[in-house]
Amino acid sequence: MPASASSNVMTSSVVDRPMTAADFPLVSRLHAEAFGPGRFARTAYRVREGTNDLSRYCRVAMLGDRTIAAVGFTPITIGGKPGALLLGPLVVHQDFTDRGHGTRLILQAMDAARADGLELMLLVGDEPYYGRFGFRAVPMGQIRLPGPVNPQRLLAAELQPDALSRFSGAIAGQRS
Repeated sequence: MPASASSNVMTSSVVDRPMTAADFPLVSRLHAEAFGPGRFARTAYRVREGTNDLSRYCRVAMLGDRTIAAVGFTPITIGGKPGALLLGPLVVHQDFTDRGHGTRLILQAMDAARADGLELMLLVGDEPYYGRFGFRAVPMGQIRLPGPVNPQRLLAAELQPDALSRFSGAIAGQRS
């Protein structure tokens, strides 16, 4: 379902839309419930430190005034080269899992990033889940995170043809 990051998508009474700064308290509460305090120790959080918490690709799914799903995206450089995003965290409230809310948010953001000419999207996650979006394991050692991560869980989706072959080196959050 192609959609720009600025469009609102509605399914039944759930509205998908770009995340705003006003959404942070509700999204933060959802992250705390789903991931607990240990989430801040993860390597992906090191990449996000010092970056803007809100990129144009971040999205939320709302049911009235209740945040039921959210996905964040951080612009990153890889080996100093811009043109990539780090996906995460993706969170869906436990009462709303397996209904496609997270899937829609990811696809909307991927379409918008592709339309904007971004080349690559990375995440730390499980290939069996994220493979349906085109994410595949990054070849060992080609791209490095600033901390420990299981290299089989570093996944990339090419937003432009052959994009992965054009990126190598250390990931850093792109400062605004």
